[in-house]
This record gives sequence, structure tokens and C-alpha cells, in this order.
Amino acid sequence: MGYDDIVRTGPGTLAGRYLRSLWQPVYHSTDVASGQAKPVRVMGETFTLYRGEGGAPHLVDGYCPHRGTQLSAGSVEGDAIRCFYHGWKFDQGGQCVEQPAEESRFCAKIRIRSYPVREYLGLVFAWLGEGAPPELPQYPEFEYFEGLLEIDSYHRDCNYYQNLENALDMSHVGFVHGDNEASFDGIGLGRSLSAKESDWGVEYSFRRKDGQLRVNQFGMPNIFNMYALPTDPEIRWQESLFWWVPIDDLSHMQFSLHRVPATGDAARSIKARRHARRSEIDLAHQKLAAEILGGRLRIRDVDPKRCDIVRLQDDIAQLGQQRIADRSKDHPGLADVGVIALRKLWRRELSALAKGKATKKWQRPPGMGPSAWGLAGTPARLPGTPEQAAGCRAEIVDVRPYVEIDVQLKALGGQA
Repeated sequence: MGYDDIVRTGPGTLAGRYLRSLWQPVYHSTDVASGQAKPVRVMGETFTLYRGEGGAPHLVDGYCPHRGTQLSAGSVEGDAIRCFYHGWKFDQGGQCVEQPAEESRFCAKIRIRSYPVREYLGLVFAWLGEGAPPELPQYPEFEYFEGLLEIDSYHRDCNYYQNLENALDMSHVGFVHGDNEASFDGIGLGRSLSAKESDWGVEYSFRRKDGQLRVNQFGMPNIFNMYALPTDPEIRWQESLFWWVPIDDLSHMQFSLHRVPATGDAARSIKARRHARRSEIDLAHQKLAAEILGGRLRIRDVDPKRCDIVRLQDDIAQLGQQRIADRSKDHPGLADVGVIALRKLWRRELSALAKGKATKKWQRPPGMGPSAWGLAGTPARLPGTPEQAAGCRAEIVDVRPYVEIDVQLKALGGQA
């Protein structure tokens, strides 16, 4: 099973089939209002995401089957969408219900595909596979706790798999993020790293000289549970959950959730500071990375107050491998134990898929989570009744910089 099979995710590809067989986040709930339709590009395909007038989200094919016009340019009517070009109307299941110029003579013969969608934790999840979808995985520790659930995302102009591998590469922290307070001499030393298969994917850990461990959990095929590098003096380490979702083979989205177990005055202070930071960042890290890699700018000349410096650092490292890396020239070593483990699992799963065999049923066991030098996540406060559930859910807060929202919506709409 070659590396090319892993990085190509368009329709009919092995990796594309594998990723489509699991729920994937595709949009932020707040970015699609009732009665509004949006184009969404995922794994080389364009879909139409719209929210019915009653508030329910729906996902259907991207183009009208009559003459191929983009459906998202049309109008939402109830839970149906009407094509802008000739008014053909489709219900939420994809069935054509009106053809004005044809007096609806052959509506029953026309159907586009619709896809299951669920809203969860501030994100819109879609299932793009064949047959009946599995249950949407739940993450109760990100849902039931007292505090703030920060939702975030960004667009990156390289293959998604480069970001997956970056997650299981702790040795880059001392160099790429050497200015971060979490960096120290010897972080990511190869002989102190380990990676082993778990029920969910890969348990990836590093042991410091004093014996303290940092443990990250990778969930197959494209999820990561870790403590993110500190970027806020009050929040410091944040337990985070990431998904890396291909837009096409040359770009992807990272969707992120961060737990902030703060209440009262502390929560209000954090929210105010986050809001101020969203406006303060006015330089898109994607554009800065292009300038740096093109030799027209140095990273030392970038004002860290005006951009997300951690994302810029990772942009440079990942895009610097080209938009799709040529792995035939790699020379992996001891520090690449996580990357090697990840490639091994992906090749094994895609090989099984190619042969028509079952892939592993990955499950995240209760209590599984990351740790960082003795810091572990706060357990979920599981509700016993619907009333209790309403009272212990975290408050969802969108923390995306405004300049980032503009970049990612263009990318998801196929305009990047």
C-alpha cells in the first residue's frame, strides 16, 4: 500500500472511501443561518449545506441535475431548496418535488443524493459514506463540564496527512515552536518517545528526564486528543480535540475544540480577552507563510500580536514540504516513531479495504485522554436527566479570528 493511496481522498480513492465511512466535521454551526445555503467542498467533492427555515441542517449534492447549476445559489423554502436557474425544487431527502417549466411531469424520476448530518459541540458533522451511518461518536468530557467550550478552526494549503503526521511528531516542538513556554531542551528526544496501538488509534508519549510523561491520544483515522501548547497566561494548557478534514488533495481544514474549565469572573475575563484577541489578529497566517516560503519575508519580522504565531510556524513547516510531500526521499529516525506507527496503521486499514475485508472498529474507551506532566483532564459530569443535562453543559464560544473565518469560508466554498 503506497503513500499515494493515503494522501488521495477524492471519490473512489481508498483513503477517500475510508474517511467517508466515518463522521466528519464539515462546518461551524454558527456559519449557516436558518434559510441560508452554503457550498461546502470536502474531499474533492462539492456539496450543498443549508439550514431549513425551521432550523434543521441538511446536506445534498452540490449541483442541480437539470443543467448543472450550483444549488447553494438557490433559495431555501421550508426544508427544501429551489435551484436558482429554472426553479427545480428538492426536499431534504434529495427528491425533486417541483419542475415549474415542466409542470412537474417527471419529478418522481429525479433525485439527488442527500447525506446524514448532525450538529454537535458547535460543529456540523456529515456522513458521506454508503449505506446506513454509524452512531455519531460522543465526547462527554467536552460537553458536560462547568466552563467554556472554545470552538476554532483554520485552513491550511497542504495535504491533510502532513498535519496528521505533525501531530505525532513531538520533536518539532523544540524547533518550530521554540519560543513557546512549553518548549525545553531535549523535548521530543527520540529515545524517550513511544507509540503503541490502542483501541482508538495510537497512544503517543514522551518521558522527561524527571520521569514525568506527556501522553497524546490519536484516534483513527484523523482525530487527535491532546493538551495544546499554552498560548494564554490564564488558561495555559488546554485539553483539545482536533479533526483534520481534506478539502481536496492540496488543502484541508483543522476543526478544533478546547476545554476551558473556568466559571464566574474567570470565565468572563477569558471571554473578554478572547474577543479582543479575535479582533487584534488581522494578518492571515496563510498569506504570511507564503511570503516567508517565497523568501520575501522573515518570520522574525512578523508581529506576533497581529497573527496566530503557532499556526504560522506550523504552516511554514508543513507547506515547506510542498503541498503534497514526496515521502520517497524521507530518512525517518528514532524521533519519528509516532509517524511510523501512524503510517503502519493507515496502510494496514487501507490494505484491508482494498481486499474487501473489514477494517478495525476503533473505539475511544471511557476515561481515555491525554496528559501533560501530571495534568489530566477533568472528568465529564454526566447528567442523569434532561433537566440536569441542560444545567451542566459547557458554554460554546467561537474564538476564531475574524480574518481566519473569511479565509476558511472561501476555502470551504471552493474559492481559495
